[in-house]
Amino acid sequence: MVQEKLNKLISFLEKMDSLAVAFSGGVDSTFLLYMAKRHVKENIIAITSVSEIHKKTDIKQAEAIAKEMRITHIEIDTKELSIPEFVENSKDRCYWCKKNMYKRFIDLVKKHNISVLAHGANLDDMQDYRPGNKAAEELGVIAPLAYAGFKKIEIRCMAKRLGLDVWNKPPSPCLATRIPYGHKITKEKLKMIERAEAVLKELGFVQFRVRHYGELAKIEVPEGSLNDILKMRKQILSNLKKLGFLFVALDIEGFSSGKLNRALNL
Repeated sequence: MVQEKLNKLISFLEKMDSLAVAFSGGVDSTFLLYMAKRHVKENIIAITSVSEIHKKTDIKQAEAIAKEMRITHIEIDTKELSIPEFVENSKDRCYWCKKNMYKRFIDLVKKHNISVLAHGANLDDMQDYRPGNKAAEELGVIAPLAYAGFKKIEIRCMAKRLGLDVWNKPPSPCLATRIPYGHKITKEKLKMIERAEAVLKELGFVQFRVRHYGELAKIEVPEGSLNDILKMRKQILSNLKKLGFLFVALDIEGFSSGKLNRALNL
């Protein structure tokens, strides 16, 4: 079944003379970039957003991957904080974010004589609440992995088989996803979130979120890591208070991707 999907993806890419990939450095876009490098006929470039909503560690990883693959890598500040609809943080925040980003990418792509821009959305993404996919469709940004029918777990398996180091990298959506809908997005909040999550990473945690509720930081880790967080409670509390949080809470339900979407009653 997976081989059929792989064949479909290869056949699709081999028909293309050139391709630009919206590249985050995550497992999906890395797998897509790897396959494009091997099956698109000529010109391949990777484009990465380097604005305040993205972790610096993710950007550095994207740089390293593109360099290792010997692919032209272009970074662009997509300036999301200049978009009122994004800053207001409504349920359509992701739509406005992606629409702005893809427009900027498309302008750049044209300068490199490339007519097609692709992103790494998979079949699972198409079945979730992802308003950014609507923006991609409106602007003609293609999703080869979804077209071929790849699900996330299948992409991870293929990436592992191909020796891609990011095969087991946890999802790392933009920092704005840590701010509840209706709470304005600011540069200061984004910095606090990034630094708070860096604290958890330095302590050895792999999968986590720090949600920003004003003066309160709410930590999410997988259920199996709840006791580990409590053992380091004083150290985490001290570090996060230094960042400006007055209160720190632990979500006893555990980590769940897209948890803030519950407020939308989808």
